[in-house]
Amino acid sequence: MTNIFIIGGARSGKSRRAQLIAEDISKSRIFIATAEPFDEEMKDRIARHQADRGQGWRTVEAPLDPVAALRGNANGKCVCVIDCLTVWLANLMHRGRETEAEMTALCDFIQQSPAPMIFVSNEVGLGLVPDNASGREFRDAQGRLNQQLAVVCDKVEFIAAGLPLRLKG
Repeated sequence: MTNIFIIGGARSGKSRRAQLIAEDISKSRIFIATAEPFDEEMKDRIARHQADRGQGWRTVEAPLDPVAALRGNANGKCVCVIDCLTVWLANLMHRGRETEAEMTALCDFIQQSPAPMIFVSNEVGLGLVPDNASGREFRDAQGRLNQQLAVVCDKVEFIAAGLPLRLKG
């Protein structure tokens, strides 16, 4: 079992890195998507990501419950890419869900699953302090989630300008 956590800034190359690693691991791949196409720009962004992946990927939409989607690969025969946990966390907060419990459930699942998994997330704490309470709440929750994932994943990479920096493993 190898679980990889890929973190970095927006448009840093995280998704591409996750895709390449998954393609090296297995010909059986599942992409667990957390984004929802609420507007035209997001629809275009999702379509670009799908085109970039090409053939050989099965996509599962899981904007609120990636753990349920991951359970669908309980036999561990496919590598799963979960992209992106930042969007997932925003989805949870937007709907008033209990984020700490959801984060704990995800991390617990990671530790007991035989499937290789690659998680993509943004590092949102490197910029300015948000000027409002909800922005600071999101930034803090994202920081806690990223720290928890770094603990339970075997490898952690930080991506900057498309280049990976190994932080763990």
